[in-house]
Amino acid sequence: MSRPILLTEDAVRDLDDIHAFVAAHDGVARADRLVDGIGGVLTKLAGFPERGEYPKELASLGIRQFRQVHHKPYRMICQTTDEAITVMLIADGRRDMQSLLQRRLLG
Repeated sequence: MSRPILLTEDAVRDLDDIHAFVAAHDGVARADRLVDGIGGVLTKLAGFPERGEYPKELASLGIRQFRQVHHKPYRMICQTTDEAITVMLIADGRRDMQSLLQRRLLG
């Protein structure tokens, strides 16, 4: 059963920042294609909410309430409920994800 995809304010800001960075360095057309690709991954997720894996940084702490999907090198960290899939974070997977996830998801 398909579930709606919701983006937190932080995730929207992440996506805007990614678009702005890529547009400034590689052009608007490439940034648009990247954002479309990320959107495509999220659209597929709507139909298969258990898709993806647990982020290893969180799984190592015993936290299994979040899943991740990829549009390399970007990682989208989501929380799935019976009602919706909420995207919490969209980030370049080459970043220090341990610190980012702890700050953003664990307070």
